[in-house]
Amino acid sequence: MAKSWYILHTYNGYEGKIERTLRSMLEAKEIDPAILIDVKVPVEEIVEIKDGKKRTRKNKFLPGYIMLEMDLPDLGWKSVCSQIRRIQGVTGFVGTNPSERPRPITSDEAKNLLVKSGEIAGEKVQHKKQSFEIGDHVKIIDGPFATFSGTVEDVNLEKDKLRVMVQIFGRATPVEVNLLQAEKI
Repeated sequence: MAKSWYILHTYNGYEGKIERTLRSMLEAKEIDPAILIDVKVPVEEIVEIKDGKKRTRKNKFLPGYIMLEMDLPDLGWKSVCSQIRRIQGVTGFVGTNPSERPRPITSDEAKNLLVKSGEIAGEKVQHKKQSFEIGDHVKIIDGPFATFSGTVEDVNLEKDKLRVMVQIFGRATPVEVNLLQAEKI
């Protein structure tokens, strides 16, 4: 037996309910905690500006899928897997028939999914909803240059900054703003 990550396919929108069901089954000792170690619904944080306010929301980047960390025994795996499959909203394990032993994903795949959802790194990765390109017309919505409009001259994704050319007193002036302080026109 070795710990591995498995992908469970569910009905879209049932991920949270199934995660709660699995966690309650673990607490009630209906599933051995030595076999089912962890349950994760992969989500990423999206930062967007709406009505002039910065809002953060969680977005499932694998809708209809749940990650299970399990240590499946050589004998008795069928009873555990069928117990999980019987939960309402579960369609099965990815890549296998109900009569077959589930196949784990590779450790690299699991690591990539966990990093994307911010589970491995110390900080959660936040993704900006808007993407800007050089030449885009934008309106600055926050900060000292709010209400100014201009054209994007440079995009620095590492620093989350834009350099925008705006008209100040009749002259084209470059201003540096945060990605969240501008929106496309």
